[in-house]
Amino acid sequence: MRIARIAHPGGVAFVTVDGSGDDLVAREVADHPFGTPTYTGKSWPMADVRVLAPILPSKVVCIGKNYADHAREMGGEPPADPVMFLKPSTSVIGPNAAIKLPADSSRVDFEGELVVVIGRPCRDVTAAQAKSVILGYTIGNDVTARDQQKADGQWTRGKGHDTFCPLGPWIETELDPADLAISTALDGEVKQDSRTSLLLHDVPKLIEWVSRVMTLLPGDVIMTGTPAGVGPMTAGQSVSVTVEGLGTLTNPVEAR
Repeated sequence: MRIARIAHPGGVAFVTVDGSGDDLVAREVADHPFGTPTYTGKSWPMADVRVLAPILPSKVVCIGKNYADHAREMGGEPPADPVMFLKPSTSVIGPNAAIKLPADSSRVDFEGELVVVIGRPCRDVTAAQAKSVILGYTIGNDVTARDQQKADGQWTRGKGHDTFCPLGPWIETELDPADLAISTALDGEVKQDSRTSLLLHDVPKLIEWVSRVMTLLPGDVIMTGTPAGVGPMTAGQSVSVTVEGLGTLTNPVEAR
């Protein structure tokens, strides 16, 4: 099941997305997308609505250096344990919304990632239990002001600007994340090309690791890390992250 969040002529709604190709239809879900959906009876062609970020998380938990090749391109060896940091909820935007480049950064990078969406409150989840707390998966871009990240030594400023967490286009509830193709293209030129089977710490391990530290709430997301090939974006460009089984998340880039 594909769960999206849309703006339609009457407001904003969670929907499930049916169909394929150019014939996608959004069916409005009553209340929230967690559990078995109850439908209102309203529906719209997806071509007639605006797709928003599929979820508004209370927190965005990110994992750094979770592909060995990316750890090495950043100048270090792969870490033995997951490296965890947070993005603020205010960094979240949806498909086709602009990534805004801050004036005080000279380099802002794309980082395409597979994203896990949590489906119920949980803490101290074992890797074996992890599947039971997952709502589904979406695509993310861990946009990073690289110069600020390096200058600060910790990553809050460089990772936390408004618009620095594109998510979308929807949540897929029936997906095996073990070995999916993942790629990022800048103005149509592929810059990142990898597979999730190369994650150093897989999804169950990440949920176990994160939930030891903090309670995860429905709608919280875990960004699983980015492969090698990260690089800068400039105003006027467009960045697209594609994950097998999920589709493509595209965002234009603008100066703030």
